[in-house]
Amino acid sequence: MKLRMIAFAGVASIALMAVFAPPISADGHGRGHHPTTTTTVAPTTTTRPGWWWGHPTTTTTVAPTTTTTVPCAAPTITSTSAGTVNGQAVNLYTLTNCNGMVVNIFNYGGIIQSIDFPDAAGKVADVILGYPTLKDYENYNSDANYNDPNGLGTYFGALIGRYANRIANGQFTLDGVTYNVPLNNDLTDANSTPIGGASLHGGYVGFDQQVWTPTVVPASGSGTTASVGLQLFYLSPNASEGYPGDLSTTATYTLNNMNQLQLSFEATTDMPTVLNLTNHTYWNLAGEASGPVYNQTLYINANSYMPVNSIQVPICPSGMTCPSGPMAPVAGTPFDFTTAKPIGQDISDPNAQLEAAHGYDNNWVLNSTSTLTTPAAVASDPVSGRTLTIYTTQPGLQFYSGNYLVGQGAGCDTALAPPLPGPSGSCYRQGEGFALETQHFPDSPNEPSYPTTELDKGQVYSQTTIYQLTSTASTS
Repeated sequence: MKLRMIAFAGVASIALMAVFAPPISADGHGRGHHPTTTTTVAPTTTTRPGWWWGHPTTTTTVAPTTTTTVPCAAPTITSTSAGTVNGQAVNLYTLTNCNGMVVNIFNYGGIIQSIDFPDAAGKVADVILGYPTLKDYENYNSDANYNDPNGLGTYFGALIGRYANRIANGQFTLDGVTYNVPLNNDLTDANSTPIGGASLHGGYVGFDQQVWTPTVVPASGSGTTASVGLQLFYLSPNASEGYPGDLSTTATYTLNNMNQLQLSFEATTDMPTVLNLTNHTYWNLAGEASGPVYNQTLYINANSYMPVNSIQVPICPSGMTCPSGPMAPVAGTPFDFTTAKPIGQDISDPNAQLEAAHGYDNNWVLNSTSTLTTPAAVASDPVSGRTLTIYTTQPGLQFYSGNYLVGQGAGCDTALAPPLPGPSGSCYRQGEGFALETQHFPDSPNEPSYPTTELDKGQVYSQTTIYQLTSTASTS
């Protein structure tokens, strides 16, 4: 019997976000938002007795005082022209809230170019990796292909589709029809002998290389729940990159005054297809180009992860049975992040999975407790005090520790990569950013035991992820 699309929660309302937001401190500080506060000091009377016989008693009355802070203004959104891609206009949209959080998004690829956020001392830094110009994203962000021959495969900040992660051998069967999608992730062994491959992140020209139709979502709400948004729409035609069906997709970014950046997807199709959407932002909570992230801590709400084979597709480990599909417990392995630990603590362990990927690059099977009210992951930088908390309706989380950042930046060896500066003009090296991609499981179309990624005509694909930033002074 054909599996049906799991019905996930739709676009979370701002009212819902108010429920699970961290509590507000008495003065509104330390939690990233500043509510209106009014303090009134009542009149006071002080009576001083005489110091000796006959000295008169004195009475002093202090007038009442009132201190009022300015209300937290609603977030704003502005745009500037960034150029064109294939003759289509591209803008850079800037979403800003009252706490100094600034998010820049292109409607090309739905790419988040930068996120500025203050640390515990109020110092602002861009906490994600990226390129400085639209042209750089167009030329270098995807894997090398006929559309992007110089591609470096970074996918900085981009929307990923139609299918995030991998489909084994670029093939799946749906309603008795076998579909072939691009093998754009061909791999070789140590002797450069081809060992097979997979279709990665939607194929040669995925959602990350499309110009999306933008619509500004005006500011609404007030105080901490006030928000502003950017809605992006793309129609992927039938047979695009081999996938069936005309697929209509809407991605909506929303920023509120609780420092929550919400990304919600909705999609419909006119014939059966498969779909797995995510965002591919790389984070460095100390600030981009500040060095490796290995001392930043990570918690993942998952008791299992998915080991992969030589073509990076999940496999059942040797000696195990996998009734729920290829997955393994994290307990007793370097993949155990059920208690927060530094990202680099176990990254050099003699583990075949880590050695093959040069670090972490696997999907974690999120516990059922991971919801829009309970975190899927929490990352923190002990020096700056910045923390990233991720909530999602998705069943999986791909954690990638930036293993193949081999010199995308100014001053890098141009024999390895073009001298592309990040926003700071620095060179990105291995481990200088990490990605936490909320998603369905890799190769789901070929694994009937996984949560289904099938989408039929008349159904609505719907999923939401929230990225919340906070900053707190260290107590150590």
